Amino acid sequence: MDKIKVENLSCFYGGQCVLESLNINVVKNEILTIIGPANSGKTTFLRTLNRMNDFNTNYSRKGDIYLDGDNIFNMNMEKLRKRVGMLFAMPIPLPMTIYENIIYAPKRLGLVSKKNEMDAIVEQALKDASLWDEVKDRLDSSGIKLSGGQQQRLCIARILAINPEVILFDEPCSGLDPISTAKVEESMMELKEKYTIVLVTNNVKQASRVGDRTAFFLMGKLIEIDKTGTMFVSPKQKQTEDYITGRFG
Repeated sequence: MDKIKVENLSCFYGGQCVLESLNINVVKNEILTIIGPANSGKTTFLRTLNRMNDFNTNYSRKGDIYLDGDNIFNMNMEKLRKRVGMLFAMPIPLPMTIYENIIYAPKRLGLVSKKNEMDAIVEQALKDASLWDEVKDRLDSSGIKLSGGQQQRLCIARILAINPEVILFDEPCSGLDPISTAKVEESMMELKEKYTIVLVTNNVKQASRVGDRTAFFLMGKLIEIDKTGTMFVSPKQKQTEDYITGRFG
């Protein structure tokens, strides 16, 4: 069952085309990993999925994206952002406590008001982000004082607190050590039971570890998409093989 369907999507910055005639689907409750060298359009694709690029006056696009059959470009922006959360490469905790970081968005959106409800949301979000056991006794501490890996999982918990349907990960482990990376990957593997995940990564080993399917982008074009195990063993396109084996990129 397709959660996201992209039809003939082309994206431009000024007169430069950075994504060309992209047709791709994302299946419900899968991790779709997107790999490719720099300037392949990977992050532009993610930012188009939640319309973050709409704020760039130099950006334009053609084509359509459907979320459960609804065209995202006809949606209320706040409604879309509630359904599609995004995690960035560098963790950006808010300058407030761990508890306040997580409950900020649900309160702002009017999703919760009672203390016991807020407590339940905070606990569940931290558990789903594999962070609860590490911070449950210091929820009133500043989120900024956490380690880099913990901050990234705090940001994941902050997204989960609004109960989205899709989570976009843009190089979430690029600044993390191997142990923190493993914890974030473990969280992603568990989260796909409840959410649909699109992961952009420059780490092909990470893609091979967590992806159900993998898409290879090159110079703004989708070169190949397949089950991850199949692509990493026997890619159909030579360009894909060259990238996976490190011959370029």
